[in-house]
Amino acid sequence: MPYDNRCMETLDALRNSSKGKLTYNPEGPWFIEDIQDNSDFILGLSPQPDWVYERLNHEKDSSFRVIHGLSGSPSVSPSPSPSSCQEVKKEEQQLEEEEEEESKMEVQTADEEKPQDDPSTQTALLSPHDTQVQGCICLFEEIHRGKAKEQLMQRQETQALVMEDIANQELEQMKRFDELKALKQRQELQRLRDVEEQSSQEALGRQEKIREKMREEYRTRAKMREAREAEVQRQREAELLRQRQMEGRERLRRLNSIQEEVLQLQLLIDPAVSQTGSELSEYRIRGNQLCGFISEVIQASSQTQFPTPEDVSNSEKALQDMRGMISSMQQEVTQALQLKKRKEEEELARQQQTVQQKANEPVQPSPAPSSGQKVKVKKEGLQTKAEPTTLERYRQLQDLCSQCAQSFEDLNSSRDSQTKKLKMELQKAASIPVSQISSISGSKLREVFDKISMLLSGRLVQSGGKSISVTQHPQGLDFVCFKLAEKFVKQGEEEVASHHEAAFPIAIVASGISELYPKVGDLILAHLHKKCPYAVPFYPPMKDGMSVEDYQRVLGYRVEGSTVESQDSFMKRMSGMIRLYAAMIQLRWPYGNKQAPCSFGLDLGWCWLAQILDMEPLADVTATLLFDFLEVCGNALVNQYQGQFWKLILLIKEEYFKRIEAVTSTGQMGSLMRLKQFLENCISRRDIPVPKGLMSSSFWRS
Repeated sequence: MPYDNRCMETLDALRNSSKGKLTYNPEGPWFIEDIQDNSDFILGLSPQPDWVYERLNHEKDSSFRVIHGLSGSPSVSPSPSPSSCQEVKKEEQQLEEEEEEESKMEVQTADEEKPQDDPSTQTALLSPHDTQVQGCICLFEEIHRGKAKEQLMQRQETQALVMEDIANQELEQMKRFDELKALKQRQELQRLRDVEEQSSQEALGRQEKIREKMREEYRTRAKMREAREAEVQRQREAELLRQRQMEGRERLRRLNSIQEEVLQLQLLIDPAVSQTGSELSEYRIRGNQLCGFISEVIQASSQTQFPTPEDVSNSEKALQDMRGMISSMQQEVTQALQLKKRKEEEELARQQQTVQQKANEPVQPSPAPSSGQKVKVKKEGLQTKAEPTTLERYRQLQDLCSQCAQSFEDLNSSRDSQTKKLKMELQKAASIPVSQISSISGSKLREVFDKISMLLSGRLVQSGGKSISVTQHPQGLDFVCFKLAEKFVKQGEEEVASHHEAAFPIAIVASGISELYPKVGDLILAHLHKKCPYAVPFYPPMKDGMSVEDYQRVLGYRVEGSTVESQDSFMKRMSGMIRLYAAMIQLRWPYGNKQAPCSFGLDLGWCWLAQILDMEPLADVTATLLFDFLEVCGNALVNQYQGQFWKLILLIKEEYFKRIEAVTSTGQMGSLMRLKQFLENCISRRDIPVPKGLMSSSFWRS
């Protein structure tokens, strides 16, 4: 047909043209290139699973760091286990191999289905059926490609889930690892604690062994010490027994000598009685009684081998009574002989006078008093102040104390550091030994005495680890004497007031120092009179313009501002100082010179007692001071003055006690009752007991 011929010609022309020579490919060249590129593509995970995996690793690392940071262990980034990593790699390789095989099969299928570009086929056009088939093929390929993409996405999701599961497993494994590590740390810590506890137990065991060893050594030393002490005690007892035997023999010799003297005195009574007749028969009776008493004492002591000190004391009292009786008898005999002689002379003179009167009858003048006789005017009534001589002595001592204080004014007020240091060392050297005085042993007391004596003599003494001497300053001796006397009185004010027995060791050292250095004794009395005017005795009057506080200071009260110490405290201090004074006047240092003068003596005690009884009593003060003085010094005074002292005791009991009672109020009766009971006991026993704390001869051998 002409139409068909023209169409074929047109198609041939188009096929032979440059555009008609182009090869038709339904997929297009880009699809072939895409297939070729995909044939070389290696299967791998998409970026989304990598991002999820990194995110999981990041969360796990942060949680791991937080956990290990709280536990104190160093942070370690989690790493997958080798087994899990190998499984993931195997799965990836299998997926890659399967995809490569599928891509190769698709390429081969496409090559087989692709028409050959020979000239015979290129010029032929596809029929509608071929076109439809080709379209179906393209549609199938598109569907197959979508399924492949869908499978790939499923595999990627599966891979992401696997990776998430692996991450969770790894996190759990890290938790288990951390728990295991913490367990091991706790076990190690417990092991260290066990080792430490075991070592401490071993140390305690060693310490216990050491303690046991020390206790054993201590027990051994204690046994040895007890053995030594027992030996020393045995030796001491043997020495005491020997001393008691020696003292007993000495007392026996003394008792025999007393008996011999009493018998000799008894022999003097008979001639006197024969001269004066029966007027002195009482002395003979009393002498026989004393001789019989001493004989009974000797017979009683022979049963106990040696006489007791009380036996000797009673015998000595009997001897004193015998001596006093002989003295009184001799005085009476002398008076009787003088009276007899005077009567004879008067009779002779009367006879001569009668004869002369008959001859001349002269007037005889009345006899005049002899020039040797003195009339003693006695003061009537009790006085309010001491005698002038006592007050003069009091003023002299106070002037001496003031002059001594002024003599070391430069040393006392110096601002130089070296001088101040020297002053403090001198004060310590003077005060510390006095504070160390005690009745522990005679050797200790003698050491204190020697130390004080060496200091006053100018020699070097050790004080506080330093050598000190009064010669290191021109005013050092006066300063030490003043401070030493002040310290002695202060000890009486404080130590003796609390412990009455302490008066005797302090007093005997003060007495011994006063024998060697009389200035110290005078300063002691001056300080004592200043703090306790009743030791003079002196009742200071209140001067015009003097305040109450100043007057109380003069009386001895402690006044701080406007506060005055209580009456009990005041009387306690006064009692301590009076006891110290009473002890000082009766004691002498046993190693001193008995002939050396001393600032003290029993005559001061007699004068003090006589003057205090001659003054008006003070409420509470007089009774307390009399009791303290008599309790400390009464035994020494009665041994010295015998009957004269008993007259004073009776005077106090019968007359002076009533005056004290008259001025004593109801609240102050305690001191008065103590004095009354003491006087009654002494008078009933005819003896004043030895004061407590008085050192015996054996004390100085300790």
